[in-house]
Amino acid sequence: MLNRVDPTRRLTVVGIGADGLAGLPAASRALIEDADVLLGAPRQLALVPEAADQRRLTWPSPLKAGLPGLLAKLPQGDVVAVASGDPLVSGIGATLVELLGADAVRIVPAVSSVALARAELGWSAADTAVVSLVGRPIGLLARELAPGRRVLALSADETTPAAVAALLVGAGYGASRLHVLGDLGSAAASRIDGIADAWSARSPRLNVVGIEVVGPHRLGWTPGLPDTAYAHDGQLTKRDLRASALARLAPTPGGLLWDVGAGAGSVGIEWLRAHPTCRAIAIESNPERATRIMRNATTLGVPGLRVVRGAAPEALAGLPEPDAIFVGGGASVPGVLDTCLAALRPGGRLVVHGVTLETEMRLAGLFAERGGELTRIGIEVAAPLGSFTGWTPARCVTQWAWTKPA
Repeated sequence: MLNRVDPTRRLTVVGIGADGLAGLPAASRALIEDADVLLGAPRQLALVPEAADQRRLTWPSPLKAGLPGLLAKLPQGDVVAVASGDPLVSGIGATLVELLGADAVRIVPAVSSVALARAELGWSAADTAVVSLVGRPIGLLARELAPGRRVLALSADETTPAAVAALLVGAGYGASRLHVLGDLGSAAASRIDGIADAWSARSPRLNVVGIEVVGPHRLGWTPGLPDTAYAHDGQLTKRDLRASALARLAPTPGGLLWDVGAGAGSVGIEWLRAHPTCRAIAIESNPERATRIMRNATTLGVPGLRVVRGAAPEALAGLPEPDAIFVGGGASVPGVLDTCLAALRPGGRLVVHGVTLETEMRLAGLFAERGGELTRIGIEVAAPLGSFTGWTPARCVTQWAWTKPA
């Protein structure tokens, strides 16, 4: 990495607009024009006039895999990278800081496409969600859909607006209004307005999509989505039990969950829906269920869920240290709980569900040994009973919740 080659050097990242250097402060222009080495994507480099004796390098592909090699071989001299607008808004700046550390990267931002789009639409920052679809699945947008929601989608290319419209229609939000804002900040800036279920416009390659979501209230963000939100074969942690488990797993931004014996993937999916930076790994031995988990995750707006196909405890080997673990199935399999207890990071949360006497006895033993919270949950649902209505009990579940000492 660059800071290992020469810790006294810093890589400067300068944001530019769709009109190149025009409108930039003099200091930003000077950084770019005086650089010995200029890095950037072909589109950004094409916006900068050639300078004598300046060497130009384009980003490698794939980016993250090739960056360390490129940065380690940079020649001496002032190295500057050009990026779109604010390099830390879903841009190369964030990637470089993650790779090199904040001390090794200097960021000089320009006006971002997000700010330009909000200005064009008159949308406040507080009331607008931003989703980057640059190199990321379109399904990420599904998490943000709710009546009255305003969303800015950063497009990958000219095909993104049509894909956004199709996703909205498929999710029941075909009446939503779309605003495709092209080449923001340049003389060629454009705007196309329309409705998702009638969308047929041809979009410019460089664009941001503004979405005013119109449609029914379908799903909330709190734990305990309706069971009907999931495709499953019966192996599903039911709504009330799921809400109870997630309340104790306590998802927080950036946290990693292991969902062991994931079934339909519901606990991992709702962990991810709690915050865009949450991470989750679903461990499932049944191939059909593993495939179904990914379909559920995509439908519910969290396509980043990682699925590991295999049986615990063997499938848990080598996984990153979790902040929380849910064991919804297989708690009685030898080695599963021992492996989970050992893998959990200090301060991490473990929640285990059991329905058999054997699992209940094991959980009672762990409660006596380690403490925590042992709960027996019984749920009854009103259902027809002849010409009347009666209570239909579900199988009782024993839940053990435990926090690993720091």
